[in-house]
Amino acid sequence: MTDGALQYVLAAGACMSLIGLGLSGVLVSRAQTQRERRALRLASIVAPHLRVARIELAAFASPTRNRNQSVLGIALSLFGFNPDHAALYPTRWWVVLVATFLLAWGLETASSQFMGALSLATWPVAWVMLSRSFFKWVENRRKSKLLTQFPDALQMIVRSIRVGIPVMEAIRAVSREIPNPTGDEFGRLVDRVAIGGTLEDAIIEMARRSDLAEYRFFATAVALQTQTGGTLSETLENLADVIRKRAALKARGHAMTAEARTSSMILGALPFVTGVMLFVLNPKYIMLLFTTPTGHTMFATAIVFLIVGMLTIRAIIRRCLP
Repeated sequence: MTDGALQYVLAAGACMSLIGLGLSGVLVSRAQTQRERRALRLASIVAPHLRVARIELAAFASPTRNRNQSVLGIALSLFGFNPDHAALYPTRWWVVLVATFLLAWGLETASSQFMGALSLATWPVAWVMLSRSFFKWVENRRKSKLLTQFPDALQMIVRSIRVGIPVMEAIRAVSREIPNPTGDEFGRLVDRVAIGGTLEDAIIEMARRSDLAEYRFFATAVALQTQTGGTLSETLENLADVIRKRAALKARGHAMTAEARTSSMILGALPFVTGVMLFVLNPKYIMLLFTTPTGHTMFATAIVFLIVGMLTIRAIIRRCLP
């Protein structure tokens, strides 16, 4: 057999091999598809007849939002006010909006000579930011108190359950003995159950109202114990221990970032201290920032850069905290 004939034979054999591999791949893919269809058909037939215990973790489910929200509700949400937490704020929402409006107006008046007509555009932004900052500060302060008092509340419930006191009586004791805001939250829970609600639903509402992961874990533990059974006291004791460790870790993070936070405060105060010293030593020199257009531009630019720098440092420190 010549070399040319041998090459033709090898080429034909290679083509046949490729065709065979392609056909085998098609057949395997078709068989896999048929097997999957068979499995899906079998599952659809058998699934309705299976008895499976369904466990719902509703505490971590996102609450449904009302799409038919009024214009007033949308505007208040823009300012950071949460209507669901209206009873938790120390004062009425309109008092906060009026106070921040006056404060923003004062800032706009003070900055008008530096920024000119541009200060009018910054006035509504300042109003919204001041309002959101106040409502956020109130909520964060309340969350911090709830988190600090929560381990003690859990330990009280655990001790009560271990001596034979029912869960609802233990929760009622927490509402009486633990200071606010934790006592108030558990009091709302007791009132919700007293008017006909279930304990599971009341705890889920409390978890969503507090907006804390630890309260959601508590609601989940109670829901699992209600649906599947188990030792609730041991679960709550472990949860209290975890919360204390998380609080200790957070305190350690604040201690480790104390130097950076102090440095940021010094850097933020240094321009103002330097300005006061220059005003005392050479008033004419520093007054150029307040009496000339170029000085107005330089002063406004410096303020903007200072705010951006402080916010950047704050964001970096917060990302480093646990």
